[in-house]
Amino acid sequence: MTADPVFLNHIEKIRLALERLAPPEPKTPDFTKADAFVWDTERRTFQAVLKVNRVPLELLEGISFISQQLLANTQRYAKGLPANNALLWGARGMGKSSLIKAVHAEVLNHPPEAESSENAGLKLIEIHREDIHTLPWCLTSLRQRPERFIVFCDDLSFDQDDTSYKSLKAVLEGGLEGRPDNVIFYATSNRRHLMPRDMLENERSTAIAPSEAVEEKVSLSDRFGLWLGFHKGSQDQYLKMVRGYARYHALKINDKVLCEEALAWAIARGSRSGRVAWQFIQDLAGRLGQDLKHS
Repeated sequence: MTADPVFLNHIEKIRLALERLAPPEPKTPDFTKADAFVWDTERRTFQAVLKVNRVPLELLEGISFISQQLLANTQRYAKGLPANNALLWGARGMGKSSLIKAVHAEVLNHPPEAESSENAGLKLIEIHREDIHTLPWCLTSLRQRPERFIVFCDDLSFDQDDTSYKSLKAVLEGGLEGRPDNVIFYATSNRRHLMPRDMLENERSTAIAPSEAVEEKVSLSDRFGLWLGFHKGSQDQYLKMVRGYARYHALKINDKVLCEEALAWAIARGSRSGRVAWQFIQDLAGRLGQDLKHS
């Protein structure tokens, strides 16, 4: 019995449509190209970042205790020793993502002695917030690699109808496979529990078992063994940041004038954060006609 050509044509169209919908096979990345990469969720591969936008660790003033904690955790991990996932949370513009990139560079420049000869380098992988649901695919691509990886998500948070936090919980600790031994996860967030307060309060007021509903949401942040809190900068801390930048970039300006202009800039912006300090330095360097060093 000969099959109907029209029927076969429909079957072929369906097959082609399913092939287009199916995720592409992951491409084997060349991790020798760079020290940092961005996870490309569409192609399921890693795009090399040849020049990372970061500042030296010593320029992150006012957060030395936090810096040392994250640096020590990262050094232990790079040596092949146990280390924790880290959540950097708190005030905007105080150097959360800058610290992760600076610590990565510090470990690259001063690598600790590895416990295992299989350690083939420490790579930084950035995954975008909107792609967090593809994190399992990302980790699967890294699991058998000889390198060690910091997978980093900036400004991680979840809204009312977002359920991708459940897959993140499973990946970090609770799944069958869990986090690969050669991967550690660092995230930054303005929220301590990664969820807006009104979302947690709504769960508490509407759930049949309020404590269990809130625990479901809050337990995500518990997957991070290292919590590092960033608070709003004081005036002294802000001026210390400004002076540090000006000294590092050899800006030719009197200290009194520098501080007066920096404080006026902060008042106009309504903030004394590290980000505001850096924006002031860029403006000042432009007005002085000086270039800035590039790390």
